[in-house]
Amino acid sequence: MTPLKTSAKASAALLGALTLALATGTSASASASADTAPRSPGGWQESGVSSVNSLTGSQGLASRADGSLLYRGLASIPLDLRIKGWSHVGDPDIAAGHTVDAYQGGDDAKSKMFAVTTPGGKRYLYEHQLDAGEKLNNSFAALSPGNQWLVSGEWGDQNRLQVFPAPLLNSSTPPTGGALPQAGQITLDKPVRDIQGCDFVSATRLVCASNDASKELWPEDRPVLQVDLEHALDGKPVTGKVSSLFAAPQRSLCSGTFETEGVDYDSERRTLRAEVVPPAPCLVTTSVYSYKPTTG
Repeated sequence: MTPLKTSAKASAALLGALTLALATGTSASASASADTAPRSPGGWQESGVSSVNSLTGSQGLASRADGSLLYRGLASIPLDLRIKGWSHVGDPDIAAGHTVDAYQGGDDAKSKMFAVTTPGGKRYLYEHQLDAGEKLNNSFAALSPGNQWLVSGEWGDQNRLQVFPAPLLNSSTPPTGGALPQAGQITLDKPVRDIQGCDFVSATRLVCASNDASKELWPEDRPVLQVDLEHALDGKPVTGKVSSLFAAPQRSLCSGTFETEGVDYDSERRTLRAEVVPPAPCLVTTSVYSYKPTTG
């Protein structure tokens, strides 16, 4: 979710570029196993890497109960939602069989939207009107353990993560879609920049992927960050302590600018995954890096 992606016109251009690259047979390579590497400072060891079609998988991923993965990309947006102006889908999450997708519109958007798809296939839309000072970006959806709260984030430099009642799953929200107000936000003790996705690894800990390559806020280029909450989410304001775990890998046959995207933690299989889109023309496939905890 770079600034390029905040407009429908730019999204269409990128979609076209990806389609053209696929049509010409361009491809990227990914090894079936990870490079040998020392343990990361945050206690995560890279355990493998795979690839996914960027058209349908470059924006994010979420693990299902059976261990299979749900992916989202620019081509994943249903036509009816695209017609309504929802031109970007972010990093999704799954809880109790319900899929929650984060949508945003163009540069003049006054709201953001979360779509919930039930295990039976019914879809309900929850729209949040932007509050004063709130950015239109809707980078990801992360459901807290217990499925009562939804965490999302904005683009650029931020000192917070946004919190909403989990649409449909929290009984305070309308049962068939509707308005979604904010709850108490997570105030971060250190600023973050360009967060692309987050997921809970426990009730009081999130892992987030940043697309910040400046090394101004953190020593790593495109760091994967950890946010430790002072207590589990309860709808009231809470403080989060931010630390850096490791740099997202940037390995490709192509040289140029990489982009981090979604993250997912499969608690049943204790596997963390992070997506990285390689430079053109290799961007037709997105690398999905897997990690296992080294402690705990």
